This record gives sequence, structure tokens and C-alpha cells, in this order.
Amino acid sequence: MTPLLSQMPDAAERAALLADDPLWLVLLKTVVILLIGPILTIFLIVWERKAVGRMQNRPGPNRVGPGGYLQSLADAIKLPFKEQIIPDTADRKVYFLAPVISAVPALIALAAIPFGPVVSIFGERTVLQLVDLPVGVLVILACSSIGVYGLVLAGWSSGSPYPLLGGLRSAAQVISYEIAMGLSIVGVILYSGSMSTSAIVDSQQTGWYFYLLLPSFVIYLISMVGETNRAPFDLPEAESELVGGFHTEYSSMKFAMFFLAEYVNMVIVSAFATTLFLGGWKFPFVGADHALNQGWLPLIWFTAKLFILLFGFIWLRGTLPRLRYDQFMRLGWKVLVPVNLVWIVVIVTVRAIKNSGGLSTPQILIGGGALILVVVILSLLLPDKKVPEDDYVPVTGGGFPVPPLDLQVPEKTPRQKALAKAEARAAKRKPAAVSSGREAGDGDV
Repeated sequence: MTPLLSQMPDAAERAALLADDPLWLVLLKTVVILLIGPILTIFLIVWERKAVGRMQNRPGPNRVGPGGYLQSLADAIKLPFKEQIIPDTADRKVYFLAPVISAVPALIALAAIPFGPVVSIFGERTVLQLVDLPVGVLVILACSSIGVYGLVLAGWSSGSPYPLLGGLRSAAQVISYEIAMGLSIVGVILYSGSMSTSAIVDSQQTGWYFYLLLPSFVIYLISMVGETNRAPFDLPEAESELVGGFHTEYSSMKFAMFFLAEYVNMVIVSAFATTLFLGGWKFPFVGADHALNQGWLPLIWFTAKLFILLFGFIWLRGTLPRLRYDQFMRLGWKVLVPVNLVWIVVIVTVRAIKNSGGLSTPQILIGGGALILVVVILSLLLPDKKVPEDDYVPVTGGGFPVPPLDLQVPEKTPRQKALAKAEARAAKRKPAAVSSGREAGDGDV
């Protein structure tokens, strides 16, 4: 096999290839990985605007460049030259540091993602990956969650109430959905037996985890939308509620860094989902030794899967309305986390039974289907919730505040009463008009 063709190395050979990379190759990989995020951000912004415009029956950007595709490049050039406005009440050191904390971890998380197999770059055999860590999954999770510190600090350091509320929402959001995301990866780790991203890709030879671990995949998709603060989970920004959220007081290049961090995080979680559930760089339905999984072709398959997931973000933004904050928290804590815990117990039970040789895979699937059917039947047999009568009005409780039935609306507000009293006092203090001693219209005698 020629050096241009890939081979399926084991973990030791892959580690040896990465360790033997010369300095110039390491620097080349580093520069490319750091540029992937900004370049894809420029493309994704204009792609999102044109796709959402298409959904809403309008053209979208169509002036700058061919077809309007240079609009994001024009915006990227414009933002650094805009005036920087810093609030007087801001904590300047933290105010300057917050965008950096959001952007930098997002740029380095792609270092642990395997983009392809062994290839030859200028005659040097290497793996299309910068680092292959035994705990690569945890590194990517850490990088994707550290960025929220920038959002929290940005909201706090701005010295304004709306950014502070956005920062607090970011903190609650990342705690809720980071737990769900981490639990959704437990099933993948149990099946692959490793936390190395390249080992997880190699373990999907017989089947991709997106259908073998379908509940984990669905929960991860929901969690990654909440983790990246994207619609319908964009509660930390919430223009209709918080003006602009945590970045209300930011402008110029600092605002651009928050924008960059959001889209780079979209790329990270999508690339992570591709690695964990969609077979990574592998082409579907063929073996690892097939020509489609050799050379530079797998990089195309990885990019195609990545773009499909990124389009899912755009599709959701153009179709779903924003959730209320209580609904958002309820979905994370009362749905995703409990379902994830139950699913992990099911995975452990199935693997224990299968490893002991008690049941075969078809028998386990039939038994699981029967159990699901029983649960569905029992849920249908539960009595319906009692619907109150039409003329019944709850005095207290319920999802929304209800005014009391004997509510009396005052004719004047306290402010109107205070203004009336002030006008009365002013009228009393006003001096009386002095007459000239001659009535109007009287003539001289």
C-alpha cells in the first residue's frame, strides 16, 4: 500500500505517528485548527441568514459579493473599526477579559477531534488529528463548558441589570445542560470502552452509535443546542426580554469575539457529535479498508456530516419559538437528566446480560420492545387529568398569576394622587391676583 493510502493503525501506532510529527507539521496542524473556527464562522453567518431568509420567503444578503456571500466578510472587517463604548460602572479588567475567556477555549477544543485516518503530508505520514489524548472526550467537554465563564463574567462586569440577568441565566443553563450532555456520552464510553476520540471512531466499525444508542443521540442533540445558547434555547440573550443579554454593553471587536465563540462552539459540538455517534470520518456501509475510507476522502465525509448538523441549528432557529425560562429548566432537570439516568441503567443491564451469555441481541431487542409496549399501555390506562368546569376560576396556584376575584382597581394610581396633592399645595401657595382699583370697561368721569 502506498504512503498516500491510509491504514487503520491501533492506538499505539497512532500515538507513535503523532509523537514523530516534526515541529513544522505540528505548527501547520495548529494553524489550520485555529483557522477552522473563524473561517467556518464567516461562512455560517451568511449561510444562516440566507437559509432563514429562504424559510421566510425573502432573499437575505444579496448585495455584497457574488450572491451576497461576502456579507459576513464585510461585517468582520467593519467590526474592529467600530467605536468601543465602555460603561462607567463596568469593571474594566474583567470586562476586557470576558470575551477572551469565551473565545479561546472554543478555538482549541478542535485539537482532540480526529478529522481523518493516516495520510501523507509533504511526504510525512501522520494522522489528521493534533493530539490523541486518553481522555479526549473530557477535554472537549471542558473546553465547551469553560466558555460560559466568559458569559457570566461579561454579564457581571458590565454593571447593568440586563447583562447581569443574562449572565445568571448562562450559569444556570450550562449547569443544567452540561449534566445532560455528559450523561449522554456515558453510553458511548461504555460501548467503546475508551474516552479517546479516535478509539471511539474505531469502535464504530460494526455500527454507528446514533442508532445503537438512539436515546443518547437524541439527548445529546437537545443538550448541544442548549449548551451553545442557540434558539429556541437562547435565553441568555433573549432580545425580546433582556435587550441583548450578557453582551448588551459590548461593541466593536469584543462583541465580535462573543459572536465568534458562539459559532465556533456550534462547530465543536457538531464535530463532537459526528465523532461520537456518526462514525467520525468513516463512510457508511463500507469497511475500514475500503477505498472510500482511505487517503483524504474521509475528510470530505466528516465535513458533510458536520454541515448536516450545523444546518440543524439553522433549521431550529428559523422554525421554533423561544421557550420560557421555566420550561427550559424543566426540560433539562425533569426530562433529560432522569431519562438519561434510566437509559444508562438499561445499557449497563443489557451489556451485563449479553456478556454473561444469557441472551442474544435479537432476544434483548424483543424483550426491550415488549417492555416499552407495556409501559405505553400502562400510560394509556392512567386516568385523565380532571378538567375544571368552565365557570371555575382558580383563586391561587396554576402556571400563571391570577388576580383575586374581589380585586378593586383604584380610580387613581399612587403617583397620580401624589401629583394631585402637589398641585393643590402649589395652588395654595400661589399669590392672589391684585386688582388695579378700576374695573375693566369703566371710563374716566
